[in-house]
Amino acid sequence: MMEMRAARMVQAADSLLKLVSELKQTAIFSGFASLNDHVEQRSTEFNQQAERTDRMLARIGEEAAASLKELESHYYSSAQRTPDTA
Repeated sequence: MMEMRAARMVQAADSLLKLVSELKQTAIFSGFASLNDHVEQRSTEFNQQAERTDRMLARIGEEAAASLKELESHYYSSAQRTPDTA
């Protein structure tokens, strides 16, 4: 009787250990899935930020080129410009 009870307790303990192990694995995989989702979300955000930055840099480059052309025009039409000595 005592041996049977001990065997059942060992079986119950073994089942409990297996359940704890499965719960740990589930928690770990769930954590990885959550982490992957977060990484994908951040990656998307960074890609969007990179696109906005590229557009901003292109606009700044266009504005700088236009300003440079305007300054060149003023320079070449300026009466203060020193004559070329060639």
